Amino acid sequence: MERWILGFLSLGGLMTVVGGPSIDTPHRHWLPPPADVLLVGGRVYPLWPTPDAVVSAVAIRQGRIAALGSDEELRVWRGPRTRVVDLRGATVLPGLTDAHVHLAGLGRLRRQLVLTGTRSKEEVLQRLRNYARRHPNLSWIVGRGWDQNDWPDPRMPDRADLDRVVPDRPVYLTRIDGHAAWVNTKALEQAGIGPATPDPPGGRILRRLDGSPTGVLLDRATELVQRVMPEPTVEDLMADLEAGARACAEVGLTEVHDAGISPSTWAAYVRLVERGRLPIRVYAMAMYRSGLDEQLLTEGPLIGLGDGRLTLRAIKVISDGALGSRGAALLEPYADEPDSTGLLLVEPDELVRLARRALDAGVQLAVHAIGDRANRMVLDAFEIAFRERPCGDCRFRIEHAQVVHPQDIPRLARLGLVPSMQPTHATSDMPWAPDRLGPDRLKGAYAWRSILQTGVKIAGGSDAPVEEISPLLGLYAAVTRQDPQGRPAGGWRPEERVTPLEALRMFTEWAAHAAFEELQRGTLRPGTWADLTVLDGDPLRVEPRQILRLRVRWTMVGGHIVEANGE
Repeated sequence: MERWILGFLSLGGLMTVVGGPSIDTPHRHWLPPPADVLLVGGRVYPLWPTPDAVVSAVAIRQGRIAALGSDEELRVWRGPRTRVVDLRGATVLPGLTDAHVHLAGLGRLRRQLVLTGTRSKEEVLQRLRNYARRHPNLSWIVGRGWDQNDWPDPRMPDRADLDRVVPDRPVYLTRIDGHAAWVNTKALEQAGIGPATPDPPGGRILRRLDGSPTGVLLDRATELVQRVMPEPTVEDLMADLEAGARACAEVGLTEVHDAGISPSTWAAYVRLVERGRLPIRVYAMAMYRSGLDEQLLTEGPLIGLGDGRLTLRAIKVISDGALGSRGAALLEPYADEPDSTGLLLVEPDELVRLARRALDAGVQLAVHAIGDRANRMVLDAFEIAFRERPCGDCRFRIEHAQVVHPQDIPRLARLGLVPSMQPTHATSDMPWAPDRLGPDRLKGAYAWRSILQTGVKIAGGSDAPVEEISPLLGLYAAVTRQDPQGRPAGGWRPEERVTPLEALRMFTEWAAHAAFEELQRGTLRPGTWADLTVLDGDPLRVEPRQILRLRVRWTMVGGHIVEANGE
């Protein structure tokens, strides 16, 4: 009876096969079953069996990697129906993953007022004016993307500006970070917000000197208006998710981690999978207090629906606000607002109780924490829960881990946590972050190198639509700590840069680890999904500035090309 081997290292190079007899079999001329697809003539980085391995060819069978090696070694996988693709020197990577996105929000941009990139309040108002004229029948005008830090006058705006442009219907404009909203008087009236309205727990209503609302709402205060806004239908959500997923495939992403969804969004995902309309894989996190979290804690994870397309295994908790809107919870007051230390959106005891329940249910926790006070609170809560319920390898996550006190950085490794970080946050925030934090606190801000040196694996992402979705921007920012224009020279706090290989692992192998998927994806090895990103150049060998000029030739998920550019 034949014994079957999982792999074979040839003397001439890396050649790994699945489904062949062991070398002591009497069959001297064994041939593997033909591959469905054979990629040759490329530069392939499987990140396995060592991170620096390089081959030229990949055999794919039944949606999975069958073999890796040289063109010559993989000739045995060619059959009469094998599709042979000459890569012509293109670079093949394990399918790129974004470990923190908001997919519906990304897709929704196509039907909202987009304010990303506006450089002044006047530009925002002009876009609003034009949008209102084009859409006279909208009951609410909803937009996203303004950032007062990019304006000549970086003070928070006032509702009076919006009232001058759109006085007759509600306007709701989300700040770029998603943690603040700028609304007009009509929106405040519909929500019943006035001078006597108290700040909700975990939120803040910015006020004029006379106590009346300015129209800017921070964190949980935004919910006061959101609850009176029209709810999207499941069909709307399906369209948004599908559009967002297509945008991800276009930039080479084969999987995203959707950081906080509602029951209706989950229902939309399930319908997309049932109808074969989800082009990439999604690792979803149920938003805390949404109802979907209780379902997950009660019924347990749902893993690999739709042939591995969809998983629900984590709960997303928001512990503080954002740095740009001064909602991030800091240990000491803001350097540029000495009477504020930000906002905590969950109590420490509550987080400990949730962590215990998650451990009991086999559910991952992913906690948004940006400020050093929020990060310390999360670390403390996890440490208490782990001491009571040792879990071995539960991989609880901290989403962003943006400002961590240097004394707390080693705790990430000791507790076995996964920091899920977004390199482009650093390059977007660097013009104003020093003013917020002051020089001493910067030592623990966006500290990728310091965190990697503790031995943890950083999962890379974008936080789209807060930042642009392209993973190449993330790779570039991680390697250079510069904006796309190459500023500042030498990089911002360059001691925290990572190597090109480390950056690639953040968006592949380590992102898969963050989702418990390292045996299925994140590297290219026999048996893993054939999820590939093919580029026209090599991000590990080009000059860092050239990373931004690379183009995605095609994106493959489960052995099928879901996006092709020029092919």
